[in-house]
Amino acid sequence: MIKRNLQLKLQKLLQTNPAVVLMGPRQVGKTTLSFELVNNNNAIYLDLERPSDLAKISDIEAYCQLHSEKLLILDEVQRAPELFAPIRSIIDERRRKGLNNNQFLFLGSASIELLKQSSETLAGRIAYCELHPFNAIESKDITQLWNRGGFPNSFLANNDIDSLAWRDNFIATYLARDIPQLGPRIPSETLRRFWTMLAFNQGQTFKPSSLARGLDVKGITVSRYLDLMVDLLLVRRLPQWTSNIGRRLVKAPKTYVRDSGVCHALLGIEVLDTLLGHPVVGGSWEGFVIENICSVLPRSASIGYYRTVGGAEIDLVVKFASGELWAIEIKRSSAPKLSRGFHSACDDLKPTKKIVLHSGVDDYPIAKGIEAMTLPSIIEKLN
Repeated sequence: MIKRNLQLKLQKLLQTNPAVVLMGPRQVGKTTLSFELVNNNNAIYLDLERPSDLAKISDIEAYCQLHSEKLLILDEVQRAPELFAPIRSIIDERRRKGLNNNQFLFLGSASIELLKQSSETLAGRIAYCELHPFNAIESKDITQLWNRGGFPNSFLANNDIDSLAWRDNFIATYLARDIPQLGPRIPSETLRRFWTMLAFNQGQTFKPSSLARGLDVKGITVSRYLDLMVDLLLVRRLPQWTSNIGRRLVKAPKTYVRDSGVCHALLGIEVLDTLLGHPVVGGSWEGFVIENICSVLPRSASIGYYRTVGGAEIDLVVKFASGELWAIEIKRSSAPKLSRGFHSACDDLKPTKKIVLHSGVDDYPIAKGIEAMTLPSIIEKLN
């Protein structure tokens, strides 16, 4: 069993907040992690997709009164947003009795932003965190992690064929069951084609009109498809980094299928050798690196990419709450070389730290003020 990097943070949040939301896509390990954090004798787990469990909390106040000494874990909480209002009353009543933490743990497979719209009644009483697939410090085999992705059942499969079979089933299940349950009436084949198009365009700017022509729908419809995939934590929309320096910027966001293994499965890439010769290899590595970095960034950090019409470009810009600004260039080579565009972009933004992230094994200064770092190194530094 691989110990999750988020475990300590989640423990602290439970100790200091009456309610905590643990978000992440399906099958990422939320339930497993929640069980590892609590003594099952002091917690109750309810899956809100089970009618029998949902019936138990038809009167949530009476149920919580019956089990007032236990942590209540509610899985797939986005299915029952109506619970948040009575839970606020329960929390406030318990606060008056001196109970301020370790009361509710919500698990959900939709985005934090989407859930916040439903849980705004719990403002000041709830904390949020996201469980990502395995990252490069949870798994030391970077190549396998990139090839198979970080979902536990995929990464830990006996071989690449079993891993790909699991990912194919994961994709099919989302299309056939999970997405229709959320309400959108989108033909599964259409959504699969859209998802696959995003995989082919991994790391490219989002062009709804071009994708719309391929799907025979309107551009605004394609944008709604993207909103859905972002909300389900399956696709990342990386915004353009804005600045006030007066440069003409590329305004469209970049898109990435968030898990590299799912990206490869959508493209029919079975093994590493096929990936290395595939046109998407550069975009796949870039997306893999960005997701690894995002898995350890504080929620207060903001990210984007920077590109001007004139060719100045930084793959990932990270700004921390302290005001510190990092410029990160992502190279799959173990002997990276910097482009003039990166230097020009750094002249524009004047970042605090300039990093070239490469696929080699050592960290070293690559030029004045610029450091070459490996993926595990930068994650450890951020962590």
